[in-house]
Amino acid sequence: MKKQQKTAFFCQNCGYESPKWVGKCPGCGEWNRFAEEPTAPKDSRVPPEFQFNEKPRPIDAVEADEKARVKTGIGELDRVLGGGIVAGSAVLVGGDPGIGKSTLLLQVMHRLASAGKRVLYVTGEESAGQIRMRADRIGASSKSLYVLVEVSLENILKYIKEVVPDAVVIDSIQTVYSSLLSSAPGSVGQVREASERLIILSKKTGIPVFLVGHVTKDGSIAGPKVLEHMVDTVLYFEGDSGHSYRIIRGIKNRFGPTNEIGVFEMRDRGLVEVANPSEYFLTERPAGMAGSVVVAAIEGTRPILVEIQSLVAATSFGMPRRTAIGVDGNRVSLLVAVLDKIGGLHLGNHDIFVNVAGGVRLAEPAVDLGVVAAVASSFLDRPVDPKTVVFGEVGLTGEIRGINRMEVRIREAARMGFARCVLPRTQLRGGPRVEGIELVRVDHLRGLMEHLF
Repeated sequence: MKKQQKTAFFCQNCGYESPKWVGKCPGCGEWNRFAEEPTAPKDSRVPPEFQFNEKPRPIDAVEADEKARVKTGIGELDRVLGGGIVAGSAVLVGGDPGIGKSTLLLQVMHRLASAGKRVLYVTGEESAGQIRMRADRIGASSKSLYVLVEVSLENILKYIKEVVPDAVVIDSIQTVYSSLLSSAPGSVGQVREASERLIILSKKTGIPVFLVGHVTKDGSIAGPKVLEHMVDTVLYFEGDSGHSYRIIRGIKNRFGPTNEIGVFEMRDRGLVEVANPSEYFLTERPAGMAGSVVVAAIEGTRPILVEIQSLVAATSFGMPRRTAIGVDGNRVSLLVAVLDKIGGLHLGNHDIFVNVAGGVRLAEPAVDLGVVAAVASSFLDRPVDPKTVVFGEVGLTGEIRGINRMEVRIREAARMGFARCVLPRTQLRGGPRVEGIELVRVDHLRGLMEHLF
């Protein structure tokens, strides 16, 4: 009689294993995420491909050349990666369907192949003909760019050892399956097994691997959360179909700064770099309109100027609405309450809508002053000087607190032609002076209203 296959229940979010189904995952706290999958047979022997066979050695005897990064030829991506591709690194790229993950990675492989590198593009979602049509559209026709249509992990590892490429793309990791496991492709076990073996191969051979990951409804990469801990770098594509821009953001990076962003514009021939994001986001800004304020934000190490818009209108219902796009809605509600009590603006019976123009998402406290100024401008129906930039954190008592990277923000505003900058007073004690821009010091919301209107 054939022995029955053992099964267990795995959380589809974090990979937690349980012998029975449970409603709430003890590992990540998510509800209704457990699915039954066959378990791998227990084997005490470690396969040779999982062994590094190295001996302990002093750290000063380990060779590490920071200059050995490989440039992708795309400046915005090199910025997010920390200066280029590190040998033996594993990069996870996630994003919504159709946002441009495959297009960007095909462009990267083309640039590397044009520089004399041998690269391998592995796909399990498209045919070779479809890849060729995309390559013709973006102008990728190098003979050093190899394409492999395969979903079997064992075959992929075999061809990587045969071709010996300088870089590999796996599009996508959810389509790869191993014959050692009987579960379906895309399950927790398959994703973890495929990722682990590819990452170990990358570390042993020094071949950088790019893994493309699908995202779930809440925007996180599908599969176990441990996948993000296994790789060296996690990149997220941001953007929507209503805007041509795309932002690639570094969520995790062992070889560079985190939360760094690269800005691209989607065109017919692929993704094009945006060298000046501030100018790009302010191109369609209306002049002299109430409710529009420019704020200086920091994304990673890069300063960008973005427009915050607000609309305040009397409500027709008993419960006024608070809608925020691009900023935290809870933060907006907090700032509205401060404006109502401390600033003297009676906003309790008004609908308030706040939007970051262009679809950018801002999370730092420095945009508080921009949200407050935009809401006050719309409520009073008084426009803010279009040559004014604001930034600063607002406290619950109405005080305006200091923030970091002040000089970088001021210089970016001066470079873009702004004549005045409203910022926290504490930041200017012994601070730098930037020619060509007036620095206005404020320490409370009441002083802000006097200087803006």
